[in-house]
This record gives sequence, C-alpha cells and structure tokens, in this order.
Amino acid sequence: MATLRLRATGPAPVGTVWRRYTEFQQWPSWSPQIRAVHTDTACIAPGVRGSVESVLGISVAFVVEDVDHERCSWSWRVRLGPVRVRLRHDVYVRRTGTASGTGAETRLVLRGPLLALVAYAPLAYLALRRLVHEEALNVDRPPRPT
Repeated sequence: MATLRLRATGPAPVGTVWRRYTEFQQWPSWSPQIRAVHTDTACIAPGVRGSVESVLGISVAFVVEDVDHERCSWSWRVRLGPVRVRLRHDVYVRRTGTASGTGAETRLVLRGPLLALVAYAPLAYLALRRLVHEEALNVDRPPRPT
C-alpha cells in the first residue's frame, strides 16, 4: 500500500468548504469527475454507505468511516472491484502573514495501491482546488436575477 498527500488553499471560508464536503448534493459542483452521489442520507456521517457515480458512468462504492465536525475532518473508504482506497480529508483556516488567517486549506491523504493513487491524483487535486475557491461554484450563492 502507498500513501499520497495533496493539499489546496483558497479564499473560501472554512465553514463553506466544510459544508461542501458534508452535503452529498454539493459534491458534483466542486468535483468535476462526479456526476451524482447515491445514498439514503443527505450528509456524511459515520457508517453511511453509498456510491459515487463518475461522469463516465462508473459507480464506486463507499462507506464513511468517521466524521469530526469540530475539527472539520472525515475519512471514508472507496471500492471499485478489487481496488480499495482510504481517503482522509481535513479543512483548516488558511494562515497568511497575520494571526487571523483567511480562507481555507484542505488536505487529503490517500492510502491504497500506488497505481490507483497516481491515476486519481490529478482529478483529486482539481477537485480540491475547486472546493476552496468560491468563484468556481454557484451552489453557495442565491441565483442571479435574469
């Protein structure tokens, strides 16, 4: 098994980034490889099972392992056939030159077969970048009048 670490920073507030993670309906808005999430619940919680449908129509089964809302941290396992990957996500206040910080930093640790991690890394990084950049998304804003 291999381990891969990715991180992205952006202007979106930590609360916004965390909500985008915790609400399944938001995943396709920031993760361009996801078409839909199929589960019986609206939000991540320990033990929640479901599947993520990719834009290519491939369905990947998942189970949420743990969620810590106070620390903005969660982990889950995904499975596609014999390939299994564990992913841990953490969201932090992005620190700048001041003590108050601004925006968010998200970190992802992936554990699984090296080939699977290397193949998925570019898509994961793109998704993380979109996750922390408000301007890339419209789901958190009211619709514009036409």
